[in-house]
Amino acid sequence: MSILVLQLPQRHRLRARSAGSAEPDGARAATDYAYVASPDGLMLVSEGRCAPALLPKADTVIAALADADVSWHRITLPKAPAQRLRAALGGVLEEALLDDADAVHLAIAPQAAPGQLTWVAAVDRRWLRAELAALEKANIFVDRVVPMAWPDDPPAGHFAEADDEAAGTTPGVVLHWSHADGAASIRLQGGLARALLPATTMQGVRWSATPGAAAAAEQWLSAPVNVMQPGQRLLQAARSLWNLRQFELARRTRGARALRDSLRQFLSPSWRPVRWGLAVLVAAQILGLNAWAWHQRAAVEAKRVAIQNLVKAAYPRVSAQDVQRDAAAVMQREAQALRTRAGKPGDTDLETLLQAAASAWPADRPPVANLRFEPGKLTLSAAGWSDEQVQRFRSQLQPAGWQVEAAEGRLSMSRTRGGARL
Repeated sequence: MSILVLQLPQRHRLRARSAGSAEPDGARAATDYAYVASPDGLMLVSEGRCAPALLPKADTVIAALADADVSWHRITLPKAPAQRLRAALGGVLEEALLDDADAVHLAIAPQAAPGQLTWVAAVDRRWLRAELAALEKANIFVDRVVPMAWPDDPPAGHFAEADDEAAGTTPGVVLHWSHADGAASIRLQGGLARALLPATTMQGVRWSATPGAAAAAEQWLSAPVNVMQPGQRLLQAARSLWNLRQFELARRTRGARALRDSLRQFLSPSWRPVRWGLAVLVAAQILGLNAWAWHQRAAVEAKRVAIQNLVKAAYPRVSAQDVQRDAAAVMQREAQALRTRAGKPGDTDLETLLQAAASAWPADRPPVANLRFEPGKLTLSAAGWSDEQVQRFRSQLQPAGWQVEAAEGRLSMSRTRGGARL
C-alpha cells in the first residue's frame, strides 16, 4: 500500500509577524508541501516539495505536524462515555491549557485506558482544521495526522535548523527533545538547553541531526550524531501509532468519498487474494452458466427432434419442411383431418360444444332459448341465471379444459389455451 507523508507548514506565531501583517487564525496563503513517498512505510522512494496539485498519488496520506505545533499533557484518562470524552478532557486540562479549551484540539495516546495515566496532545483547532480543509480542497484527503516527536522512552534528540520566520530571531539550531516525561523544542543559543539536559541525562539517547545542523550538534554534544535527512524523519514519524484525527476532526467518509475509500482499499495489495478469489468465482459462475445453458439447449433440441420424428412416423405423407417448421400445428391439422374423414366431431365443432354444455346444464333451468356458434366458440343465452348457477356451470366444465365467460345474460364456451385434445 503506497504511502504519502506530508509536512504541514509550521503554524505562524504572533511574534513572527509585525502588527500590520497579522493574519487571522485559520487562514493562510497557498504554499508548497515537503513530502516523501513510500511503497510500504519503510523504504523511501521519492521526496521533494511541491504544490498540492502536483503531489504524488498514494493509497494512504499522512500529515505530520511540526514539533513546536503540538503541546503535551499527562493526565489520568477520565472514565467517560466516548461521546462525552472530549468534554471530560477539556474539563481536566482547563487549567493546564494556555488557550480556551474549546479552541484547542485534543487527542489521546493510542491504546490509552480509562483511569490510567496517558498523554494527551493539544493543537490549535482552527489552524489544523484550516490546514486539512486546504488539502481537501485540492483533493488530498488526509487519513492520519501524526506528530514529528512524542513522549517516548528511550529518549531521542533531533537537531535541526531553526525556522527564522517562526523563531523571529537570528538563524540558529533547535533541539527537538523527547523522553518519557514529555517533548519540547529548545534553541541551542543560551543556557536553557544545558540546564534542561545535564550531562547525566544524555546517556543512551538516540541523537540525530539534519545535514545543515550536524556540525553545530556535534560541537554542542562533543560527540558524533546520526545524520538524518528531513524525509527520513518524516517517514519515521509516519510509523508511529499516533493519530491526531480524533473527536471533531475524526475522518468521516460519506457519499463519493466513502465509495472512493472503499474502492481504494479493495484495490490495495492486502486485498489481492480477495480479488483473485472473486475473479475465480465469477469465472466459475460464467462457465457453469454457459455449460448449463448448453445442456438445456441440447435437451430442448432432443425433444424437438423426437416430436418431429413422431409426427413423421404418424403422418408419412407430410413433407419434412412442414414438420420442421411447426410439428405441433401439423399434428393438430392432420388429426383434425382424420376426424373429419371419419365423421367424428372435433373439439371446435358444434356437436362437441353442445355435448359439453348439456353435461353441465343445471337441472332446474329450462332448455336454452337461443345460441350462436362460431368455430371453437358457443354462446348460450343465460337470462335469469344466478351467480351460483353460473359458477357451478363453470366449475364443472373447467376440469375438462373448457373456459366459460358470463356477461350480459350470456355464457360463452371455448377451449382453454392448450386444452384441445388431439
